[in-house]
Amino acid sequence: MQKDIKSIAIDFIKTLQNRSSAEELLQFYHPDIEQIEFPNALTKNTGIRNLSDMTAAAERGKKVLLKEEYDIIKSYIFENTVALEVIWTGILAIPFGNIPAGGQMKAYFAQFYEFKDGKIIKIRNYDCFEPFN
Repeated sequence: MQKDIKSIAIDFIKTLQNRSSAEELLQFYHPDIEQIEFPNALTKNTGIRNLSDMTAAAERGKKVLLKEEYDIIKSYIFENTVALEVIWTGILAIPFGNIPAGGQMKAYFAQFYEFKDGKIIKIRNYDCFEPFN
């Protein structure tokens, strides 16, 4: 029996949180995946990433963060899409803004995961970071 898309999205978040490499995420991605990150405190312009871009960004993220946690507050399903409301907490490996290495960043995410053939084909991120400057 195929897993439902909500379970896949939750498994993806758990893997994202506990990954040791970007390769662990590949099992969740459709080959044609696209991620859209809308402007926020870290990304001034809308960013659109393909699979290669996402893999590189995940590797960069592991160098900046000692640890990250995703606390799923709410989840919704509509047709082929799972929407998650998440509180993200990251422990920094390097200083950022006024936060020292070892300090904590926090953000409130709305994430939309669209599925095709049991894989994530599109991710849309709306990220609201607490002040860090």
